[in-house]
Amino acid sequence: MTDSLYIAVDLGAGSGRVFLAGLDPEALLLEEVNRFRYPPAESTGHLRWDIGHIFSEIKSGLRKAGTRARELGRQIQSVGVDSWGVDYGLIDAGGNLIEMPVCYRDPRTAGMMEQVFARVPRAEIFARTGIQFLPFNTLFQLCAHASAGLPPKAQTLLLIPDLINFLLTGARACEYTNATTTQMLNAGTGTWDCDLLKRLALPGDLLPPLIPAGSTAGKISADLAAELGIGPLPVIAPATHDTGSAVAGAPIDDGWAYISSGTWSLVGVERDEALINEEVARRNYTNEGGAFGTIRFLKNVMGLWILESCRRDWQRNGIEVEYEGLLRKVETIADPAPLIFPDDSRFLNPPSMLDAIATQLAETNQSMPSEPAAVAKIILDSLAFRYASVLRTIDSLTNHKIAQVRIIGGGAQNAYLNQATANATGLPAAAGPFEATVIGNVLVQAIAAGRFASLRAARRYVSERVPSRVFIPTATAQVDAAGRRFAEMEARYV
Repeated sequence: MTDSLYIAVDLGAGSGRVFLAGLDPEALLLEEVNRFRYPPAESTGHLRWDIGHIFSEIKSGLRKAGTRARELGRQIQSVGVDSWGVDYGLIDAGGNLIEMPVCYRDPRTAGMMEQVFARVPRAEIFARTGIQFLPFNTLFQLCAHASAGLPPKAQTLLLIPDLINFLLTGARACEYTNATTTQMLNAGTGTWDCDLLKRLALPGDLLPPLIPAGSTAGKISADLAAELGIGPLPVIAPATHDTGSAVAGAPIDDGWAYISSGTWSLVGVERDEALINEEVARRNYTNEGGAFGTIRFLKNVMGLWILESCRRDWQRNGIEVEYEGLLRKVETIADPAPLIFPDDSRFLNPPSMLDAIATQLAETNQSMPSEPAAVAKIILDSLAFRYASVLRTIDSLTNHKIAQVRIIGGGAQNAYLNQATANATGLPAAAGPFEATVIGNVLVQAIAAGRFASLRAARRYVSERVPSRVFIPTATAQVDAAGRRFAEMEARYV
């Protein structure tokens, strides 16, 4: 017995994939049919995304998925698109993209938070939205854009996955889970906070209607379907924020936390309702919408971006560092490593990540090693202790004891980091699925199609078919001492 197939388009902040997936009773089918890269590039004064290139690669992936489905003799049920959050494009009345979207790492939002707080107090914005303050949130990007001058022809603002859906279908809408990350959605009403936008002199009429995860965003246009040879398939909005899809695809139980580990690390728990109070605001935790009425209560941690950036630095310096070999060398280092605070804003997009790390180490009277493996150990150990700190705070804020951690995403393949996380948290850490974002994207499509009755049933299907590796914590005097050192250093930067 076989079911219909699904196409999942997963766009990360720099690379994307198109998958063909099947949720057969006996096995989960995941075939990557196209992988592509699109690093942001400077254009007209800003760091921008080349949407034309991205969409061209998506079309190539859809075409390949259609061909593969025909080879398998199976029908495609639907298509779903997820992406990173906060960035957006502006569409005019004729459906044209006015300018390439600006990347969240662009410095245009420098100082914008303070300007916004002068008009609407920080505490009030959090009380309205429940969203943590990050300088690149859509709210601050749009304020910066408006300050510089919005294009007069702009009619609709579309977040990246909504923009791709528009290019596929012609329909203008914004899916709820990604909309919550903008910091422009009212957590109480679940609608755009027009009063907040008005007080910040932002054009609320740019914002499109909201649709929930699992909704049909539209159908692929007839012309595009003919070009791609896949038929006018329905486009289902999964949890279009990639972390929303990743958590939907994570087989988590009551009392479990998750770490969506990749370029960014999203560390949190799933709840039935938002948690908004003064202490949550002080700690700068967030309440992002999840699929099917859930809330992702979490904290952003800088993640493996730091290590990826160091590898680019080494490459520029003529040092080739192969990832798996680097991790093998890290595992051989027995001595305690220096530690950094990973969420230092200087690590967001520095000219040289190695220089940024050296600067922070010098501030805390620690030395910067020269060997790549020693630097990698600093980063990975520091991430593990930061995860532990975040999870302890979530315990306190929610008054609910975390029993186990589920590590998902590409970083779940990093055995050293997984074991370090188990050791630092003192909790068992189950690693997998690695492709949680794609799986979650597909599960929401499948629920919309009636394949599963609920998210719980869909997750059960995954847990029974996708293996995971459990890392058991090891308590040592060295880990305890390093944890105390990290706590002292963290207090300096938080």
